[in-house]
Amino acid sequence: MGTLLVAHGTANPHGVAMIGDLAGKMAARLGEPVRTAFVDVLGPSPTEVLAAVADEPTVVVPAFLSAGYHVRTDLPALIAASGHRNVTVTDSLGPSPDLTRALLGRLIEAGWRHGDAVVMAVAGTRDRYAQSQLRATAATLSALVGRRVDIGFAAPSQDGNGYPLVAEVVARRRAESGGRVVIASYLLAEGLFQQRLRESGADAVAEPLGLHPAVVRLACARRERTWFERQPRRHNKFQQFSNGLTVA
Repeated sequence: MGTLLVAHGTANPHGVAMIGDLAGKMAARLGEPVRTAFVDVLGPSPTEVLAAVADEPTVVVPAFLSAGYHVRTDLPALIAASGHRNVTVTDSLGPSPDLTRALLGRLIEAGWRHGDAVVMAVAGTRDRYAQSQLRATAATLSALVGRRVDIGFAAPSQDGNGYPLVAEVVARRRAESGGRVVIASYLLAEGLFQQRLRESGADAVAEPLGLHPAVVRLACARRERTWFERQPRRHNKFQQFSNGLTVA
């Protein structure tokens, strides 16, 4: 069974390299090769990679921090277009308490101090379900830092359905608190959006989650859980039957 790590895609070579490095760390931990693909900006696409391994059962791990449009719409369409008939898709990386703790770790590395106002910067999404997941992550981070964490988009909303830009949220929080404002980067890799965070006027900006150990562990856990669930159930002599169904 093969593994395919699917990310959004970026024109930034450091971001592309980070996804390759994540796949490499997953491969070392899982003891098997991990391929990579991207849904946008650059290739190869999931369609291309899966078509080339059509005879190999494959687990797709979406390297996304929420289950938005790319995960729930684009990715299934790209998989279907490949013609591959034996693909299992795991949950996206986020949301997860492990990632929220990693966010706190990145904040501490960036110099966050108790009492600082915190803005959680995200790429941006119009997807209501993904937005609800982002709110849950911000609420969990709020509990960890002991103050309200507001959400800011790195990319402007096309139809007003979303959150203000990060720079606007930073300015508002500074006006409210009169103190330092620190950005928690809820981004996976370096790229255009991370650069926008550095230009938003915050006193400190955390690095993307990147290759934080929690990200590597979580990506592997998503893969391993799916492998376990696909294994045939073994029944013993104490099998019971209820409504005609075999119960382990």
